[in-house]
Amino acid sequence: MAEIERLLLIAPPRMNRTPAFDRAAALAKVKSASLHIVAFDYVEGVAKAALANDEAIHVMREGYMDRHRHWLEMQADGIRHLGVQVTTEVVWVAKPFDEILAHVRGINPTLVIKDLHHESWLSRAFFTSLDRRLLHDCPVAVHLVASVRHGIPRKILAAVDLFRVDDHFAHLNDQIIITALRLAEQCDAQLHLLHAYDLSYIHSLDGGSGYRNAVMDELYENQQRAFSFFADLFGVPAECRHLVTGNPVQVIESFMNDHDIDVVVMGTAHRDWMNRLLGSTTAHLVNHLPSSLLTVIPRADETPRAQV
Repeated sequence: MAEIERLLLIAPPRMNRTPAFDRAAALAKVKSASLHIVAFDYVEGVAKAALANDEAIHVMREGYMDRHRHWLEMQADGIRHLGVQVTTEVVWVAKPFDEILAHVRGINPTLVIKDLHHESWLSRAFFTSLDRRLLHDCPVAVHLVASVRHGIPRKILAAVDLFRVDDHFAHLNDQIIITALRLAEQCDAQLHLLHAYDLSYIHSLDGGSGYRNAVMDELYENQQRAFSFFADLFGVPAECRHLVTGNPVQVIESFMNDHDIDVVVMGTAHRDWMNRLLGSTTAHLVNHLPSSLLTVIPRADETPRAQV
């Protein structure tokens, strides 16, 4: 008997129903997966109550956690009515990142789901957010949810980078499209394939405009051939293929808005895109993500094309 897939939902510390709950419930249903919901609590006013002794602080903390457990169970009951196996947990911890990784190692989920926390430019300049740390360091795929138009995604975008790919992860594009295709099949969703590449650096080349235009034309033809070959390999229909010149982050965001994309699937080892995504001054897409992001973890020892 095949092992049941497990999903891990990181619930917010406040007791409010967020978009990630709806997405987690929908994905668990279509994947026939079990769902574990964990909330990491820490209320500074309770933890550091100046006028209370240790025993009183303990009572207040346990009371708060009991209320949160009860609230989580109410949310879980609604998901159980969909036929999903759900477990819940509340953990008291001030800084949850290490505890999240411990849960990932202990539970071994295939996917971590969390609400995306949009940050101000000042916070991005001085702090590394929990979301960005998860994108960097989580050993399994991460699904960050900014908003949910449809619990079950209807339109999925596979964003690949055929221009410059790290040799160590030569099959990452394959993993992205395979992940997106599987999700689209499970959700009965439409799949779009996007390759955005930036040729702005060519304008700084010496040799005059004629030389630069010739270089751009040759690069475009090369990219077009590579993109067509890749799309043909994975059976992407012509009307769902999109080869666009421009800043990848801006292209992706515009495409998601224009086409009502529910989930964009990307890799975590594409240098240009992820540096733009995770850099303190160029985190535009993550901080203005219109819907949700699903990351693919590169695995150098796999040869995904054998699975097609």
